[in-house]
Amino acid sequence: MKTIYKPLVLITISIIITTSVKAQLNPLSSQYYTNQYLINPAFAGAGEGLKLNCAYRKLWSNVLGSPLTQNLTADYGFNKVGLGLTVNNESAGLQRQTRVVGSYAYHLKLNDNNHQLHFGVSLSFMSQRLENADIYGNPNDPTIGQYNDRETYLDGDFGVAYTLDKLNIQAAIPNLKSVLKKDVIKLADVATFYTAVSYKIGISEGAEGMDVEPKVAYRGVKGFDNIWDAGAQFGIANKQVFLLAMYHSTRNATFGLGIDFRKKYLISGTYTIQTSALSSYTNGSFELNLRLNLSK
Repeated sequence: MKTIYKPLVLITISIIITTSVKAQLNPLSSQYYTNQYLINPAFAGAGEGLKLNCAYRKLWSNVLGSPLTQNLTADYGFNKVGLGLTVNNESAGLQRQTRVVGSYAYHLKLNDNNHQLHFGVSLSFMSQRLENADIYGNPNDPTIGQYNDRETYLDGDFGVAYTLDKLNIQAAIPNLKSVLKKDVIKLADVATFYTAVSYKIGISEGAEGMDVEPKVAYRGVKGFDNIWDAGAQFGIANKQVFLLAMYHSTRNATFGLGIDFRKKYLISGTYTIQTSALSSYTNGSFELNLRLNLSK
């Protein structure tokens, strides 16, 4: 039994690595508009007060062991300083991965026209393990023990941004350890950089006001071609209702609908079509996002 089981564990780990890569190819969609702190620590505490965000994403198909992502962020801004905390939990097959991130940001006001320069750094701790309770076979196999005995992985992120009332230009380097230390043990293919530009265009003013914010993002994933994303978020009813559409160069797309009631209570849902390379094997993923803005 043990002879047969060991190759199965190795195959499972290979599947896990593939799933981790897919998560990088399809990041949480809320990072584009509703929670930019997810990808760039420079947005921690952007604006005064406390903001709480949570996200839940699952493969649309109800497949046993399908990828699941749960994310919680809290960021607080006061004076020119922003503080943030992120807890991200992912599961796929036997794997459980938890990442905890603490962030510090500095928001420098350049003039009285709301031109601001933002800087942010993060320190993160990540733990990966195989869930023994879900294993069919010998949970004491040494291959599993070696995987679960790995030390907690320490890493960091850096980000900058320049914002006006309508313009948003940003850049971030996540997973600094893999960029600066070439001999680091490779956990899986990871995000290497993120850049984005967006511009809000007002269509009408007042209680029934409408606007649209086109956005272009360019990001890297180690071991893959760089990826670009292009789309827009369309807001109506003074930005309290919004529609989202993004196309990705991995030949898939994200569509979403949300409500930001009084710009304090936000709920949104998005659906991301599977990347073209995996569309024959599984459906896309659904993501639910909630936000409580206590700064208003």
